[in-house]
Amino acid sequence: MKTQILDAMLHAQADKKAVVLVTKISSGDQALLINGEPSGALTLDSTLEAAVEKAQSDDRSLTVESKGERYFVHVFNPPRRLIAVGAVHIAQSLVPMAAIAGYAVTVVDPRGAFATGLRFPGVTLLTEWPDDALTELAPDRRTAVVTLTHDPKLDDPALAIALRSDAFYIGSLGSRRTHARRLDRLRELGFTDADFRRIHGPIGLDIGAVSPAEIAVSILGEITQILHRPVADKAA
Repeated sequence: MKTQILDAMLHAQADKKAVVLVTKISSGDQALLINGEPSGALTLDSTLEAAVEKAQSDDRSLTVESKGERYFVHVFNPPRRLIAVGAVHIAQSLVPMAAIAGYAVTVVDPRGAFATGLRFPGVTLLTEWPDDALTELAPDRRTAVVTLTHDPKLDDPALAIALRSDAFYIGSLGSRRTHARRLDRLRELGFTDADFRRIHGPIGLDIGAVSPAEIAVSILGEITQILHRPVADKAA
């Protein structure tokens, strides 16, 4: 590996950027992709581009053959993120579960009595209003956003930012009646039924969850399902 490529990789990883290194096994020629932008001596054809996309999506390096040559696609993704709006009891169970599953977790709640280090040890806590916090966090295709407060003043602004982002999962806690009222409020902000199909509400897999910990399991289960086995979004 050339020093220039190694330095670029290390800097990109330090900045938490998505990095993929493609190596032609027979010659050692390489292409480095940082957030999808390629550099290096190796030019990618459509087969290699598809392999890069799959490796990034699966979080797994792979070997691929193209035009009689073998290539190693080495993926260095930053951690996926979970943004939880609401430092509530369900979040206290969901946060450590998500961390074990490999997510970098941020809890957003302007209510100082809830968002404390005692309740969420070792977790990134933001006490800005959710719309300001999510604007700063800029959810992307590796981000899941969940709103858990039942408070429209907190949940609705967060959902509005999430719906305008590329977040791969958006979920919101509440009954079907609560969710219907939520959609009515978001419709007044200009969102449509096509947007609402991205919101998983009521949040979580239907496993009969009752306790906060059980609900957290159902939420993380649904996030995992959408991540690895995408299904038709819930109808609004």
